[in-house]
Amino acid sequence: MPINLVQTPDLGSAVALFRSLGDPTRLAIVTRLAAGEARVVDLTRLLGLPQSTVSSHLACLRDCRLVTYRAQGRQSFYSLSRPELVELLRSAEGLLAATGAAVALCPVWGDEGRGKDGGGKDGRGKDGRDTDGRAQEAAS
Repeated sequence: MPINLVQTPDLGSAVALFRSLGDPTRLAIVTRLAAGEARVVDLTRLLGLPQSTVSSHLACLRDCRLVTYRAQGRQSFYSLSRPELVELLRSAEGLLAATGAAVALCPVWGDEGRGKDGGGKDGRGKDGRDTDGRAQEAAS
């Protein structure tokens, strides 16, 4: 199936999709759910994170309609809402295998860029750049 993102006047939805997967915790959750459904307790044990953190990331993924859940008694079982997401993850693995360490060496997003600059909740790294690497003005 051909990709038609270039001809789409608003790339906002595609950008939002990749940003939702761009957080290491959310990507770890999605990767785990690609193997099958899981409860919050399963994810907290796997990730070593507090329940509130995992629940917050699950809420984000639910809001993006990437994750769904089913209730069984007092437990909720989370799963991927779309099989295309598994295909996207597989494609990403193939791309990473083909490009080797090129992404990790990227000056903006790689290990020497955003990965180690301590970017915070405001979307800026220590260098004052936003999450796409552009300089931002200080908030008034």
